[in-house]
Amino acid sequence: MTTAISVKNLTKTFGKTVAVDHITFEIPEGIVYGLLGPNGAGKTTTLRMLSTVIKPTEGTATVLGYDILREPLKIRERIGVLPEDTGLYDRLTPVETLIFYGKLRKMNRNEIMKNMDVFLSMLGLEEKRNEKVGTFSKGMKQKVALLRAILHKPNLLFLDEPTSGLDVVSAHDIRDFIAKEASEGKTVVLSTHNMWEAEKLCQEVGIVDAGKIAATGTIGDLEKLTHEAALEDVFIHLVKGEEP
Repeated sequence: MTTAISVKNLTKTFGKTVAVDHITFEIPEGIVYGLLGPNGAGKTTTLRMLSTVIKPTEGTATVLGYDILREPLKIRERIGVLPEDTGLYDRLTPVETLIFYGKLRKMNRNEIMKNMDVFLSMLGLEEKRNEKVGTFSKGMKQKVALLRAILHKPNLLFLDEPTSGLDVVSAHDIRDFIAKEASEGKTVVLSTHNMWEAEKLCQEVGIVDAGKIAATGTIGDLEKLTHEAALEDVFIHLVKGEEP
């Protein structure tokens, strides 16, 4: 299986604080990979380094075959990112938002409109396409931010807590969308602390704790490693540092 992401000794410090501590792991192409960990474990910092938003203090990684230090622009062209904070402009409508970001990605207008129409319909935003984003609920804003990330049909998606704090319907719609993208061969890296969500969506997971990778592999592999029968129990076992 082709490797989508290869991480070697990746480290990030902020002053004396070690946010990510020499992590090493690989993510195969075409799967949903979950980065699971408690708040402050280093998940968001890891995603920000892999998506070339910030540079590592030590170590390196390749994303879709490109080095995050030497070839960041090539990576940015090929990925979509949904950050923890959507960062949308409240005065713009979904249509205006997607046209703006599509142009930033040098997409032509026909391509923008074609992709936009498909994705707005898939996420149930068709009737809201010309309303200002500032009037939207948190779930609707999250959907617009997700559309912004996938408008150019990237091969790899970085999603940081995509359903955190959302109502049941919005969270369900976003999970269904992630599953559909994965079924079409996209690689998805999903940061979450929702164990049920990870079990439903992810083929492999990495358990992150205090900036380190405690374990990585399929859920079945980790259950065997820890002698636990559910991902939540696996997570607690590894984060508490119990011996297998």
